[in-house]
Amino acid sequence: MDKETLEYFRALLVKRMNELLAEAEKTVTDMTDKVENFPDPADRATLESDRNFMLRIRDRERKLIGKIKAALERIDDGSFGICEECGEEIGLERLKARPVTTLCIECKKKQEAEEKARGL
Repeated sequence: MDKETLEYFRALLVKRMNELLAEAEKTVTDMTDKVENFPDPADRATLESDRNFMLRIRDRERKLIGKIKAALERIDDGSFGICEECGEEIGLERLKARPVTTLCIECKKKQEAEEKARGL
């Protein structure tokens, strides 16, 4: 992969990571700044449900940040865009859709078929 394409993906990944970190910071600020005391148990339950939902989203985003960091490391070490399974280049369209991917489309299809067969 040429240097210009790698820099495109680096900028894309860094931008996404910064967006995720900003959202996480906003969530922490919102949860610590607001003192909400609802006398109605239904209102309190709704608040707790909403917070749990938001925390699950942030946990998924935390995992994505880890994948983004790993993708940035692969850019640095020259292995970005190479399938971990077969060693072939991952197509640019796939990388544009999911820049953190480590598998080409064929290996990903194979992995998903195996997972489906095992009932995962």
